[in-house]
Amino acid sequence: MRIIVAGGTGVIGLSMLPKLVREGHEVFAMTKDSKANKFLKEVGVTPIQADAFDSDAVLVAFQKVQPEVLIHQLTSLGSVNLEDNAKIRIIGTRNLVDASKAVGVKKIIAQSLAFVYEPGSTPATEDVPLDFEAPNPRKINVNGVASLESAVTELPEYVILRYGLLYGPGTWYDKEEMIGQQVLKGEVKATDSITSFLHIEDAAQSAVEALKWPSGPINIVDDEPASGKEWLPVFASVIGAPEPEKEDGSERGERGASNAKAKKEYGWTPIYPTWRTGFKLSSKK
Repeated sequence: MRIIVAGGTGVIGLSMLPKLVREGHEVFAMTKDSKANKFLKEVGVTPIQADAFDSDAVLVAFQKVQPEVLIHQLTSLGSVNLEDNAKIRIIGTRNLVDASKAVGVKKIIAQSLAFVYEPGSTPATEDVPLDFEAPNPRKINVNGVASLESAVTELPEYVILRYGLLYGPGTWYDKEEMIGQQVLKGEVKATDSITSFLHIEDAAQSAVEALKWPSGPINIVDDEPASGKEWLPVFASVIGAPEPEKEDGSERGERGASNAKAKKEYGWTPIYPTWRTGFKLSSKK
């Protein structure tokens, strides 16, 4: 298939692109600049330059490529700025969907989130509503996700990958990155909030497998939702950080998510079934 990937040079994209090429697909990566062109060409991917916020440039790129499938992995994770991420989910997605419709793209696979469900006492399944009643700043995230998910349903086929909290090399949970550094400094407390994690390799692999999946949202998370009191001490130990301080209480909606549907109905099996081993294996890479 002819596939165009938006966000192909992010941490998920860099893992996903070679997988798509090995599967025999003709792959194009839409990038804002040419910094990653050398890498893209080395792995067999054709770079196409366009800024996702420039609707005309996106349309021109799609007209050149004439893709059958769009994989949407655009995020803005350079800093903790919910507004930036919401903007790219709302405006960037709108431009990608409009260009896709203009050139007859058949299917879109889009990155979403598995931690914006409404509050509950058990891990959320896909039929649980998003947390539309959330206050800010959480509401910013929810609105961005809702806009993205609504827009992608305009295409004939769509798979919405609701990812868990990403960890692994190049993510915030890398020892050298933001959360890793905060944990090393003892700035993160272990609370009762439940998190569902996802290794970037599993995020990338699920996007490849989703080419064959039916339309709809699907939780892509590991097998073990866990409270901060469970996972944070393990993570701290792996990166050589001090034992984290514990604090009772949890944040709104931090309930984790269930991957039962992905495993039972789609046959998806995570490479890293649990953060318990995933943290340790990632730290060795």
